[in-house]
Amino acid sequence: MLSFWDRRAEFVSLTLMAFIAACGGGGGGASGDSASGGSAEGTMAAVVDESTAATITGAVAFSGAPVEAKAIDMSEESVCADKYSMPPMTQRVVVNDNGTLRNVFIYVKEGLGDLTFPTPSEPVVLDQDGCRYHPHVFGVQVGQDITIKNSDGVLHNINSKPSENRGFNISQPVVMETTRSFRTPEIGIPLECDVHGWMQAYVSVVEHPYFAVTGEDGSFSLTPLPPGTYVIEAWHDVYGTATQEVTVGENEEAEIAFTFGDAAA
Repeated sequence: MLSFWDRRAEFVSLTLMAFIAACGGGGGGASGDSASGGSAEGTMAAVVDESTAATITGAVAFSGAPVEAKAIDMSEESVCADKYSMPPMTQRVVVNDNGTLRNVFIYVKEGLGDLTFPTPSEPVVLDQDGCRYHPHVFGVQVGQDITIKNSDGVLHNINSKPSENRGFNISQPVVMETTRSFRTPEIGIPLECDVHGWMQAYVSVVEHPYFAVTGEDGSFSLTPLPPGTYVIEAWHDVYGTATQEVTVGENEEAEIAFTFGDAAA
């Protein structure tokens, strides 16, 4: 079975090839991040296929004193508390065993030019299970559906607090699903539950599929990219943002690194 990243890479590759066909492109696709003409519905050129695709990889290190996680008191919500063998801990700052930082959103901020990408038909699932959001940090494309699940069967409400998009505040009193989406790019939109104050998640909305969230090893990979020069941004809900510019050529892999934390330069 293909992994999520394999499926997304396949999706991007098929999308780029579809653009070539739509634009009447033949062999010898253009390289770099240049593009020619087109409207919102229209035609885009300057795409690459996997034979010339580039990759940007890296990791996010944590620097400074270890952050002590705090236990969450769920004693008044037994349905959720009973799902844990040990008291659940806060997850805003999660440092991995290898000294990297989890839950950092990485994406291409600049460099794709006028390339456009279709909205994925498959929704991203945000689950409320054990009175916590899963995942804590995630990304979607503009207009892509977010399926919000209540797996607990206790009252939750999902209160989004965007600055560029229209927000929503919905109630889910039982096991159920609700679908929402965002129409404007925006990084780090908070999602909160007013019933359970410890519940927080963050969604970032971008116009393309080149994004990732660091996990248990703090690493990320952005591929398949057209060769070119890109500004890559890393976002964390406590430590803010950091950017790097990187240039990748045909079939090239470039590695970059970010550092967050109280002692980070």
